[in-house]
Amino acid sequence: MNINLSRQVLCFIYLMLAISGAVLPTLANIQFISEYGPTFDIKLFIDLANSNPAAQSLSRDLIISASSITIWFFVESRRLQMKNLWLVVLSSFVIAFAFAAPFFLFLRERRLIEMSSESEK
Repeated sequence: MNINLSRQVLCFIYLMLAISGAVLPTLANIQFISEYGPTFDIKLFIDLANSNPAAQSLSRDLIISASSITIWFFVESRRLQMKNLWLVVLSSFVIAFAFAAPFFLFLRERRLIEMSSESEK
């Protein structure tokens, strides 16, 4: 399989994961708002995210992995001279990290395809 074709397949997979990572947490947040009030009570949200050992495990897993991957975002985007990293970082907070991580991978693969095309010229 052509390397650029396999990268394009990866782009598609990452984009589908990013869309899922935006939709599924948003649906859960809408359910949270409908069950716990008309506003997004961040304190209650955090309390519920730490309400039992299973929730604590998932919350701690997310914060540690999101922190380490965010550092990698900066290192990798600088190495590949990627643009618009601010969109990825902002989306981590505004949409969900479940969107931001695969979105970054999508942008990274697109950049690798671009670099590969430039080197073939």
